[in-house]
Amino acid sequence: MYQSMMVPLLALVCWTLVMWVWMYVTRIPAMKKAGIDPVKLKEKSEMDVLPRSVRQIADNHNHLHEQPVIFYALVTYSHLVGVGDAINIGFAWTYVILRIIHSLVQSTINFIPLRFGIYALATLCLVVIAIRNVIALSV
Repeated sequence: MYQSMMVPLLALVCWTLVMWVWMYVTRIPAMKKAGIDPVKLKEKSEMDVLPRSVRQIADNHNHLHEQPVIFYALVTYSHLVGVGDAINIGFAWTYVILRIIHSLVQSTINFIPLRFGIYALATLCLVVIAIRNVIALSV
């Protein structure tokens, strides 16, 4: 069955929302425990007193709004110009899976060398999709 490039896009959007829920499910109780009143917060640095495990989840949520922007643009472009073939769809799904794994690693064990390896592999997926789109321009 043919799948659209837009399905992995939707999957990553949904995962980002899962991370948003996880962030607030952990952050709000941690803020209460630390005596932080959100109304009185003036700077993000005031949140540095929260446990590292809570901050890691928030950091990952922020990371899901950085590089994935390139993913969203690439898959939308691929879909619109007709380069959303099985190969690009496979790379799009691989990217999403790697980003989910990256989230889980960062939000739990946060082993930086492992996180970087996962990030690098995910980035290669974007590079391949971009190159395939550029090549399609000349065909």
